[in-house]
Amino acid sequence: MIEIVVGDITGLEVDAIVNAANASLMPGGGVDGAIHRAAGPELARFTATLGGCETGEAKIAPGFGLKARHVILTVGPIWKGGQGGEEALLASCYHNSCRLAEQEKLRSLAFPAISTGVYGYPKAEAARVALEALRQHEANFDRLICCCFSEQDAELYRKQLSEAGT
Repeated sequence: MIEIVVGDITGLEVDAIVNAANASLMPGGGVDGAIHRAAGPELARFTATLGGCETGEAKIAPGFGLKARHVILTVGPIWKGGQGGEEALLASCYHNSCRLAEQEKLRSLAFPAISTGVYGYPKAEAARVALEALRQHEANFDRLICCCFSEQDAELYRKQLSEAGT
C-alpha cells in the first residue's frame, strides 16, 4: 500500500529516503538542501565520488546522520511545457529509485514530490506520474511513502489514489 504523509522526509524511519537531487549530486536547495543538512557533511563528501547523475537515473548513498539507512539520489526533469519528454523522465526517477532499492533488498522507501519545486513540474501531473510508477513496484515493498510538504500537496496525491480506485 502506498502511504501519503505530510512532513519532513528527513525524519522518516525508513530503509531509504529519495533525494530530488541536481545532476552534480552536490547540495542544493529545497528538499535536497534539507536532506544534506540533516545527513551532515559526509553525504556531500560521498556524493562527490559518484560522478554526478543523469536525469531519470538514480544512485545510492549511506544515510549518515539521517534516521534512514540510505539516501537514493535521483535527478528529476525540468518542466519545459510537457513537450520535452518530461513525463517519461519523471517516471524513470521513480522506477529507477525503486529498482535500486529492490536490488539493495530495501523494504521501505519514502519519496518527495520530485521536480515540483524549482524544476516547475505541475504538482497534480507529477502526483499522477509518481503514483502510476509506484503502483508497479508496491508489491516489492513493505512501505512506499509519498512525503508531501503541505496538506494541499498531499490532497493531490490522495485524489489521484482515489481516482485510481486504490
